[in-house]
Amino acid sequence: MVEIDKINRKVLISFDSSKVDSRHADWLESVKKRVGLGELSPQPYWGFDDLNHKAGTKLLNTFYVQAEVMKDGQKEYFHYNRILILRGFSVDNFVKALVEGSVLVDFDARSGHNHGTKFRLRQSARPTLYSDIQEVV
Repeated sequence: MVEIDKINRKVLISFDSSKVDSRHADWLESVKKRVGLGELSPQPYWGFDDLNHKAGTKLLNTFYVQAEVMKDGQKEYFHYNRILILRGFSVDNFVKALVEGSVLVDFDARSGHNHGTKFRLRQSARPTLYSDIQEVV
């Protein structure tokens, strides 16, 4: 869960155990035993300025590439069938999408070590984050 602390200019992150996929039930049980499923302490957050700097510089202008994947034994083959040029990223809309649940926070630490924090974007949210979207033909 994400909420905004406008006074301290922060985006606060809460862990919601009900959102963990059932495939990770063993992991969730181990979290419950080790630290519990209550509010994280200290509670993670991003300052508005940090988000603006990181997301604003990395996502300002980017490409979105969609592909079909085919496996043949140990090899994977990709057929790129759609490429979008995304321009005019809005950090304000990104924060709004975080709060609304259109952008999800993924703490990728299930395998015993931290793989980093990721943002996952629901496809329907893409037009709200960019002012200019062009498809490459």
